[in-house]
Formats: sequence, structure tokens, C-alpha cells
Amino acid sequence: MKVYLDNAATTPLDLEVFEAMKPFLLENYGNPSSIHAHGRQVRSAIESARKTVAELLNTSTSEIFFTSGGTEADNALICSSIDSYGLKHAITSKIEHHAVLHTLENLANQNKIKLTYVNLDENGNVNLNHLEELLKVSDRSLVSLMHANNEIGNLLDLEATGNLCNEYEAIFHSDTVQTMGHYKHDLSSLPVDCVTGAAHKFHGPKGAGFMYIDRNTKIVPFIHGGGQERNMRGGTENVYGIIGLAKALEIAYRDMDKHQKHIQGLKDRMIEKMTSSIDGIAFNGESANAEKSLYTVLNACLPESPDNDMLLFTLDINGISASGGSACSSGATTGSHVLQEVQANPNRGAVRFSFSKYNTIEEIDYTAEKLAEFYSEVKV
Repeated sequence: MKVYLDNAATTPLDLEVFEAMKPFLLENYGNPSSIHAHGRQVRSAIESARKTVAELLNTSTSEIFFTSGGTEADNALICSSIDSYGLKHAITSKIEHHAVLHTLENLANQNKIKLTYVNLDENGNVNLNHLEELLKVSDRSLVSLMHANNEIGNLLDLEATGNLCNEYEAIFHSDTVQTMGHYKHDLSSLPVDCVTGAAHKFHGPKGAGFMYIDRNTKIVPFIHGGGQERNMRGGTENVYGIIGLAKALEIAYRDMDKHQKHIQGLKDRMIEKMTSSIDGIAFNGESANAEKSLYTVLNACLPESPDNDMLLFTLDINGISASGGSACSSGATTGSHVLQEVQANPNRGAVRFSFSKYNTIEEIDYTAEKLAEFYSEVKV
């Protein structure tokens, strides 16, 4: 059996999305910046996709800008916000995605900003009281905190965080890559200045993303070279990627309730099966807490074993794809900065299982069975 449980890294392309993209791969090939009929046809399709995304997120088309993905969007929003507002201070956490952490660390290393880290509790939750303390004693700041952690699934209260940032006139950027397409985001009422999305996290194509910038947040472009995206992002648009992104988000919103119920059921079953068959198993962060975690992610803290280095390899040879951490780092066996920060036991195996609408109960049972076989000789 082949089982794909690494959907937080990337999701399979939905067939409906592929069909929507296909004409723009084969037939509608004009450059959207060209003024002739071929170009105008493609330009119209891009603007239709922008309208779809804006309507789903309850915002205006003027606040949606297409990018190559979440990493570019995070970089653009962070760097451009700091430049545009002359910010000298930024606040983040030590368990952010590297698209955020490395960007801010690079700016700090260049002495462009002072970088401060908000405290986390033992499970990796942001301490909002400490965030307020940091905002009180700082000049106007950029706050960059992700909506859901990509490794342990912890959810941030965007409304409470955004309200704090508003109170102290901070710019609030949230990496929503893991939650976009899995939760409904009402950007007309959510107190955020900018968020990011990546199509391949919700069954769209790789290489397509977007950034939302609130109309009251005025920032300069990050990528120069053309007047595309209303002068906010130079470069010829990834037309079929944009078409696929809009279609994937449309499908995600259309079927969200059904898929959330299905996926949460799979996650609950995985927890139950592993807990009943593997002595001493635990779960990292809040990933096993249905109220506090992203329903697509489960990070298992497995028993101590001298063979833990072989765990992911063993799963792989049994046809099971999972991750030991973020797939955006250089290999699944490298140490996870997130797990280190929440002080996970380094002697215990850690595997992130992440689920999608295409996973089945049979796949969950098979995976739990293979895990139990691996640890059948372990005594804890």
C-alpha cells in the first residue's frame, strides 16, 4: 500500500484544478501584459482569479497580489513593511517557518532592525501577555507570527493578537500558509495587516501564492522590474498557477465543512490507534488537541529506541510518506528548530503526519499497524 501523509509539505493536485489550468498551459498562452487579443484574454482570466480569491476571503481585489508562493510573500511583506514604515524593531517567535525566521534574522544581522522573540509556553503557544509587554516598551514594531505552526500544528488566536498589535500601532503580519484553504478567513473583519497563502497547500499547483495587504497598509514593492500586480510585484505572472490557485481555493471553500469533518476523523483515529498500540507514545505541541491545533497535522512523540534513526526509512520502505519536521529544510532527519524550542525529548522519535481529503481510514490503520510493528520490541 502507498500512503501519503505529508500534506503539510505539499498536497496532491485536485483534478478539477488541473482541468481549470489546462487551457492556460496549451491554448491561452498570451502574455498578460500585452495589449493584443491574446494578452487581453489572459489578463482577463488573471483578474477573474483575483476576484475569486478576494470574494472568498471577503476583501477587495486591490488587496490581493499574486506571488511565486508563501516564501516570497513572507519575504516581501516583512522586508517591504520594515522599509516602508522605517521600522527598527520586529517581534516574532522561535518556532516560525524559516521563511520568516531567516528573513528577520538576516535583517537583524545587517543591523536594520532589533529582533525580539516572544515567550512560548512548554507546548509552543505564544504568550500574549509577554507580547504586550514587548509592544509597550518598543517603538512601532513589526509583529510576525504564524496562524498555525507547520510542524506541531499550534493555532494562534489571530483576533486577540491583531487587536494587541492595533492597540500599539504595530504592523501585524501572519504566515497563514498552513491554514489558508482549511479555515475561512474573513479579512474584512480580521485585525491583520497582511497574510500569505500558497496554492500547493490546498490542492493547487506549486509555484503559485499570494499576499493580502490591507488597503491602509502602504508598502513598497519587494521585486522590481515591471508594472505587474499593480506595480507591487515585477515579473510575468505565472498564469496557469494563478488560475489553479483560485480554483483550488474555490473548491476548498465549497467543500470545507465536509473535508474538515473527514480529516479530523482520520486524525482522531490515528491518535486512538497509536495510543492503544504503542506504549509511552505522546504528541508534540498541541497537535493532539482538537481545540488548539490545525486539524491536518499530528506530530507524534514516539518511544525511545536505538533504531529511531531508521523510523522514517522504515515507514518509507513500507510505502508510507511522512516527515520528521518541516519539508522546507534540508532533509527529514535534520534537527527541528520547532521541536528543540518546545524541548521535545531528542532521544524519542518524532514524526509529523499530515492529512488531506484524499486519505482513507484504511491508510490510517495500515500506518498505525506498521508503527506498532516497528516499536513492538521497545520497552518504556
